[in-house]
Amino acid sequence: MVDNRTNVRFVAVNAGCEQAVQLRLAGLSRSQIADALGLRSGGQALSRWLRGVPPPAWTKRPRAKDDLRETAVAMRQKGHSYREISEVVGVAKSTLSLWLRDIPLTEEQQRALTLRAPVGASKRARAIRASAAQRRARIQADALAQIAELSESELFVAGVVAYWAEGAKDKPWRTGTRVEFLNSDPAMIQLFLSWLTLVGIEQDRLQFRVHIHESADVAGAEGFWAQAVGVPQESLERTTLKRHNPKTVRKNVGEDYHGCLCVSVRRSADLNLRIAGWFEGIAAGAGTLVTPSGVV
Repeated sequence: MVDNRTNVRFVAVNAGCEQAVQLRLAGLSRSQIADALGLRSGGQALSRWLRGVPPPAWTKRPRAKDDLRETAVAMRQKGHSYREISEVVGVAKSTLSLWLRDIPLTEEQQRALTLRAPVGASKRARAIRASAAQRRARIQADALAQIAELSESELFVAGVVAYWAEGAKDKPWRTGTRVEFLNSDPAMIQLFLSWLTLVGIEQDRLQFRVHIHESADVAGAEGFWAQAVGVPQESLERTTLKRHNPKTVRKNVGEDYHGCLCVSVRRSADLNLRIAGWFEGIAAGAGTLVTPSGVV
């Protein structure tokens, strides 16, 4: 009895499979075949029966990217790179690799791509640098517009803080240090000179000395700094030369490298101590501006 039932079921399954295939070849969709056979259109049995049988053309949905794919294929056959194709069709390179991986390029096309690659990379690099430069310039211009003319109190605080960051300071093992300010930025030097005038330091108490690598343009740097601070070049102190280490790859080279300028103040040990006290007061005052809860 069991064998007969099995045979009947086997015959029914084979008959259903044959009918499904015949209906598919006749141009019916899955849902139409399922209705005809009394099955669910998404059933596993129907999927097994129709495996390998192509659906009729009318059931295929047109894909939105078919035209893009055709364009991509045509461009690749002409020897264009993935980057060039992506810029035209607006499709990611990962998608292009799936679309175009079976399209071979001739040796001549490969050579042309190789020759164009550095040029394309250079153009992209220049565009990126130009965009970054414009962004930096815009940010700096916006920040500059936020700064009005400095008051004396603002200049005083700026000068004290600048000196505490860049100037020579008393040490427990080295007291009596005079005021010496070293920097490579002419604008910072000018700020410090304005601050010295503000606190009553006369011009005749100032000394200027250039610090620079011996392999640089020493004479050019001396002329640059003399002009920057408005003094005759011959009035500069003897330049301090830093020995050149050939193993060191320095970035501060070229025409824009002028070393640093040291501004020294004669008879200024007491001024150095006052700067230390001023900075301590500024730091303490800044600490009282913000409470632990963040409220000013």
